[in-house]
Amino acid sequence: MIVDDEPLAREGMELLVNDVGFLHLAAQCCNAMEASEVLAAQKIDLIFLDIQMPKIRGIDFIKSLTTRPLVIITTAYPNFALEGFELNVLDYLVKPITPERFLKAVNRARELMEYKQGGPGSVDDTYFFIKCSQGYEKIFYADILFIEASQNYVTLYTNQGKYMTLATMKGIEEQLPQGRFLRIQKSYIVALGKIQSFINNEVVIGPHKLPVSKSYRDELMQLIDQKLIKK
Repeated sequence: MIVDDEPLAREGMELLVNDVGFLHLAAQCCNAMEASEVLAAQKIDLIFLDIQMPKIRGIDFIKSLTTRPLVIITTAYPNFALEGFELNVLDYLVKPITPERFLKAVNRARELMEYKQGGPGSVDDTYFFIKCSQGYEKIFYADILFIEASQNYVTLYTNQGKYMTLATMKGIEEQLPQGRFLRIQKSYIVALGKIQSFINNEVVIGPHKLPVSKSYRDELMQLIDQKLIKK
């Protein structure tokens, strides 16, 4: 659902939505009251929501929802980003929105929906926060590629970039959902779904080649064998 008081903005968002095969535009609304009526009448998985609208701001609309779909903020005002993320919005897109930035946001939405449908738990179970030099950073499990330990720090490599925080591998490992991540070496934990290949005792994830130690190789091979196409 698109919620925006500007007709041209709604038209632009509709064009972006229609270009993505896994998205279906269920409704367009010009204010929060119309959006509330749509939510009462049908199931909406994802809202593209403007902030500055007549009568009820987008931020206040989010606060009013008891059951909340995924929300991607679309606005011309970057100064509301912190307030939006404090309300657990999925992403914050500043107009004019490029197709590349839009696709990045909706791919994240799709991953979170697939995870939600594949197992128990709410959307709030799909992320955690880490303390970085600039403050606190929200990390979605679905975005993690791998995690690397270095002395008293760990670095999380994600689709959005890499983030370093003061933590132990044991502490991070306990935080991660079971079945989606695997320790492959003393200094590395990988997201199983992000592994592209396993060659010469190295896991390949994008441009990264990570060593697999002998003590963890058998467990990795068992998991690969479960997904192996048999003769």
